[in-house]
Amino acid sequence: MRWTLKPKPDTKKVEALQKALQVDKTVATLLLQRGIETYEDAKRFFRPSLDHLHNPFLMKDMDKAVLRIEKAITNNENILVFGDYDVDGTTSVALMSSYLKTRTNNIATYIPDRYDEGYGISYQGIDFAQDNDFTLIIALDCGIKAIDKVTYAKEKGVDFIICDHHRPGKNIPEAIAVLDPKQEDCEYPYKELCGCGVGFKLIQALASKEGKTVEDLVEYLDLVATAIGADIVPITGENRVLAYFGLQVINHNPRIGIAALIAQIKKQELSITDVVFIIAPRINAAGRMKHGNHAVTLLTEKNPDLAQQYAAEIETFNTDRREADKQITIEALEQIEELKEQKRFTTVVYNENWHKGVIGIVASRLTETHYRPTLVFTKSGEKLAASARSVSGFDVYNALEACSEHIEQFGGHKYAAGLTLKEESYEAFKQAFEDEVCKTIDRSLLIPEIKIDWKIDLEEITPKFYRILKQFEPYGPGNMSPVFMTDNLIDTGYGKCVGEDKTHLRLTVKQPKSNSFVCIGFSMGNKIDVISEKKTFQAVYSIDENEWQGNVSLQLKLRDLK
Repeated sequence: MRWTLKPKPDTKKVEALQKALQVDKTVATLLLQRGIETYEDAKRFFRPSLDHLHNPFLMKDMDKAVLRIEKAITNNENILVFGDYDVDGTTSVALMSSYLKTRTNNIATYIPDRYDEGYGISYQGIDFAQDNDFTLIIALDCGIKAIDKVTYAKEKGVDFIICDHHRPGKNIPEAIAVLDPKQEDCEYPYKELCGCGVGFKLIQALASKEGKTVEDLVEYLDLVATAIGADIVPITGENRVLAYFGLQVINHNPRIGIAALIAQIKKQELSITDVVFIIAPRINAAGRMKHGNHAVTLLTEKNPDLAQQYAAEIETFNTDRREADKQITIEALEQIEELKEQKRFTTVVYNENWHKGVIGIVASRLTETHYRPTLVFTKSGEKLAASARSVSGFDVYNALEACSEHIEQFGGHKYAAGLTLKEESYEAFKQAFEDEVCKTIDRSLLIPEIKIDWKIDLEEITPKFYRILKQFEPYGPGNMSPVFMTDNLIDTGYGKCVGEDKTHLRLTVKQPKSNSFVCIGFSMGNKIDVISEKKTFQAVYSIDENEWQGNVSLQLKLRDLK
């Protein structure tokens, strides 16, 4: 692990913020690292308000989208709400269809089949719209690159409104309206919305025409917060506001489908981390193992008994997903072991029998294990399909773009993308991708990095300090849980490996003049020698709470030891 201390903010700014907020140096430093420089900035950060959301009509084409939907409602046209099969797509479809059903009965939903149709807008979906007399498709979390398909729909008399957040290509589809804040000529102030976030801006605009405010739409924010967490978008600016209020809905008044999912996992208060690791994988499992329609059905269900039944089915899909993911990861790691002596800058593995629904998860696991830009391929019909994941600091989307002559179709983000190619192009693409990464990557990015916010002593960790840190939530990209470093630690003699297979490390640390703190280091059992025989050491950690037999205490969650 590379330990990197974040740059120290300007001393005068730290002192000014300390004085303005009446906080200690560490808190002022953490805030400045997050771009919070004034009392007003801090007020917005610690007290998110729905008033902080931007006017949706600042987004390019929003007025056109609203006009077309209002015309469709007035004329009793049939509207098809189309979305991708992942969490962002299915929550977007649930959000848009739920809202539009309060305005008209002529609404249906369509999720493409991951295996028959693949990612994004499909010709089958457009044919379905024409065959069933739909004259308007609202596409969510996809469509920004669907130039040919939007043209095909136009020829069949079907209009498109696109709500996307992926990076556009050189040309934009000729839809009635294209809502995507990442378009170069879109002046919307916040660029990092997820697909469901863009969908929310559209219903916010539609509702405003009826004289409603964003307060009237709070019930939809459980879906938006779930998508924000699952899609790993920055939890800054507008996303932070949406996630903050969405979590309140999830915890206190969730829709019936989400309540049914929470009942399956029996957890009281959910954080955004719980949404990412507990709720999102279950919603995703439907599209991975069966069909994304199951997720939309659950998320729009009004009958509690039916919702419980659907949630139980999704729990089964999730169990199957975990088993497939585990087996494929083992097989992929075996492939990597065979290739290890080649000293490659990329990890590219392929097996035609791997389950297409879990290759993205496997790619993430391989990236964590081998820390290389990673592609996991499987057979998909006549083509090969892959999920790409990257290491921190490297843009895998740009690398794929540089290899586009070998690719049929691709799309995504800096750190996660998907692609398809012809089987005969696989070897040439694999080499081109390796060459491109070798040419462009900073070698230091191939060593995992821990970014440390600030160096502190244990005596600074008090209940009051932790209460302030809790107010930094919700955490996520752009506002990660603070990571601290402390020197001159010793184990008080209770350090040991724990867990069924003894892979975790549990110890109690102190400094010469401090109280002691219990530490837990998951998968860090191999570090037991660092702490043995009263040797002094350094630790990198975050702070959280441990609840045991009704007692709550602060503990340190270890990231690394030296």
